[in-house]
Amino acid sequence: METNEPYDQTSPVQELVLNAEAQNYLREAGKWAVFLGILGFILTGFLLLAAFFVGAIFSLVANYQQTPYPAGMGGIVSIVYIFIAVFYFFFSLYLFQFGSRIKRGILFSDAMAVSTGLDKLKSFFKLWGITTIVILAFYALIIILVVVVGITTSSLLHR
Repeated sequence: METNEPYDQTSPVQELVLNAEAQNYLREAGKWAVFLGILGFILTGFLLLAAFFVGAIFSLVANYQQTPYPAGMGGIVSIVYIFIAVFYFFFSLYLFQFGSRIKRGILFSDAMAVSTGLDKLKSFFKLWGITTIVILAFYALIIILVVVVGITTSSLLHR
């Protein structure tokens, strides 16, 4: 519902005050965000380690199993792992920054720290939303490609 009343900027701005229960929820969310952020940093490290070793593993498997992997397949998989690690790092970083700033802001009643913490949470969800849109678009592209290839193959087989 839209109001036609003009916004009066000369009136005093009402500050948002968080009661003890809301502060407790934010502090608890901050603890979990710091935990998940640290866990994410550790997982990012494991992904980077795997990225460096997956190329060698692909080469060894190709030599011992005589499997026809294309040349450079291990390098491509390594690049994909590094890309995933970098992506995961930013998700973890935003969560960690949100958690640490929220905890500090609530502990010291620092409104600026709470504000920057919530900004990092916004950045986390923005990155998550953009990633979701890109993945959905990629899925749609794959579905369209599969349908086109299927129709083309079907029409070539029925000639």
